[in-house]
Amino acid sequence: MWCSSTNSIALTAYTYLTIFDLFSLVTCLISYWVMMKKPSPVYSFGFERFEVLAVFASTVLAQLGALFILKESAERFLEQPEIHTGRLLVGTFVALFFNLLTMLSIRNKPFAYVSEAASTSWLQEHVADLSRSICGIIPGLSSIFLPRMNPFVLIDIAGALALCITYMLIEINNYFAVDTASAIAIALMTFGTMYPMSVYSGKVLLQTTPPHVIGQLDKLLREVSTLDGVLEVRNEHFWTLGFGTLAGSVHVRIRRDANEQMVLAHVTNRLYTLVSTLTVQIFKDDWIRPTLSSVPIANNILNLSDHHIIPMPPLKAAENLNPVTSTPAKPSSPPPEFSFNTPGKNVSPVVLLNTQTRPYGLGFNHGSAPYSSVLSQGFGIPGMGATQGFRTGFTNVPSRYGTNTRGQPRP
Repeated sequence: MWCSSTNSIALTAYTYLTIFDLFSLVTCLISYWVMMKKPSPVYSFGFERFEVLAVFASTVLAQLGALFILKESAERFLEQPEIHTGRLLVGTFVALFFNLLTMLSIRNKPFAYVSEAASTSWLQEHVADLSRSICGIIPGLSSIFLPRMNPFVLIDIAGALALCITYMLIEINNYFAVDTASAIAIALMTFGTMYPMSVYSGKVLLQTTPPHVIGQLDKLLREVSTLDGVLEVRNEHFWTLGFGTLAGSVHVRIRRDANEQMVLAHVTNRLYTLVSTLTVQIFKDDWIRPTLSSVPIANNILNLSDHHIIPMPPLKAAENLNPVTSTPAKPSSPPPEFSFNTPGKNVSPVVLLNTQTRPYGLGFNHGSAPYSSVLSQGFGIPGMGATQGFRTGFTNVPSRYGTNTRGQPRP
C-alpha cells in the first residue's frame, strides 16, 4: 500500500527483500521440522533435502523479483512519473528494521551455512576492498568488516542507503529519475547476492561432490586402498545430502583369505571422519576357472558310430575321372604330381573303422581294413594279382608313387 501511495519503484524493489525475509522464516521453520523428523522407509536418507529445496526456491524467487523490477524500470525511463516522498523515508526505515530483525535475531541454519559456503558476490568483494582501506586507517573496525560481511545484512543496508539518497535528491531538486536508478541498483544487488546461493543449493540438489572436499576424499581413498586385505577400491560416489552432510557409497574388493568384518570396520573408520552417511560393499576376490562341463561338446563326438567319414570336396563328374588315378581322363591333362600320402582334392571321403579309440577325444579311430573292402573299391592293380591289396587303414589314398594314365606302375 505504501509503495502504491508513493509511486516509488525503488521502495517496491526494497519491499521484495522483505518478502524474501518472510521466505527465510519459512525456511527456518522447515529446518526445525527436519531436525525432529526421523528417516523413514520412503526417505531413507532423511528429510535434509527439504532445507536445500527451500533455500533454492527462496533465492530463485528473489531473483525473479529483481528481473521484474528491471523490466519495470526500463519502462519508466521512457515516461518517468512523479514520486511522492511523504511515506518514502518512513517506509525505508520500517523495512530496514524488519530485515535486520529477521536476519540477526533468529539463527537460520540453512541460510547461514549457504552464505558461508557459497562464493562471494560482487557486492561483498567491493565492500571487502573498501573495508580493508578503512581498517588500515582504523584498525578497531576489522572485527566488524572483515573477513567479509553477512550478504543479507549488507544488501539491506545498501538498499536503505540508496533509498535515503533518492529521498534527498527528490526533495532538493525534484529529480524523479533517481528513483528508477535506485530501483535498478537494488535489483542488481539482489540478483548478484542471490545468484551464488542459488548455484550452490542447485549443485546440492544435483548430488554433486563439493569441490572443497575432493582432495580430502582422494587422500582417504588412497589410505583405504593400502589397508591389509584390500585389493581394489572402485565405483566410489560421494555427494552432498544436505547442508554440511556428505553421503557416499564405495565397493571394496578384498583377498579371499581376508576377514570381511575387519576390513569393513577399518574402511568405515577411515571414511566416517568425512562421510557421515556411508555404504560400503565388500566382496572377495574370486577367480573364474573354466570347467569341462561348461564347454559344449558336439553330439557326433559323444555318440560314435562304427565308421566315421571325413567329408571331402565334391567329386567331379564320373565320366571325367580315371578310377585308378582319380585324375581327369582328358589327354591334354598333365600327369598328376606326387601326393606324399596326402589326399588330393578329388579323392573320395576317407572311411575309418571304429575299432580303437584314440586318447585325444577327437573321435578318430584307426585299424586295418579287410581285403574285401579294398577290392570293392576297384583298387586291384594289374600285374600284381587280384588278391593283393593295400595294407593300410586308409583305403582310398593313392599309392606313394602313383600310376600313369596307362595303368602301369610309375618308377
